[in-house]
Amino acid sequence: MTVSYFALYQTPDDPTGFEERYAAVHAGLVETTAGLVENRVHSVTRQVVGRPAYHLVAEFVFDSQDALDAALASAEWASAWDQVPGGTDSVAMFAARPHGAGAVDPG
Repeated sequence: MTVSYFALYQTPDDPTGFEERYAAVHAGLVETTAGLVENRVHSVTRQVVGRPAYHLVAEFVFDSQDALDAALASAEWASAWDQVPGGTDSVAMFAARPHGAGAVDPG
């Protein structure tokens, strides 16, 4: 079963600068991570409730928890962590797996 690692980026003071740095530096580092199946990046178009306000949601999909664990311990992931646009205080990160009726086992 797949497992995903999510990053929720707060709305930056300079959205254009954030987008440029994310595309030019951060995304490239993440894309080189071994075991990454899919990198899904979404712009937040409407936030109904909650604070802080979010600008971008990234979902990094891995085949298994072992693949995610290896990625988190990799040099590529460490480099990407060091290059988080806006710094690490501007993002919430967590891992999750499909739940309930929406869960699909690719094997």
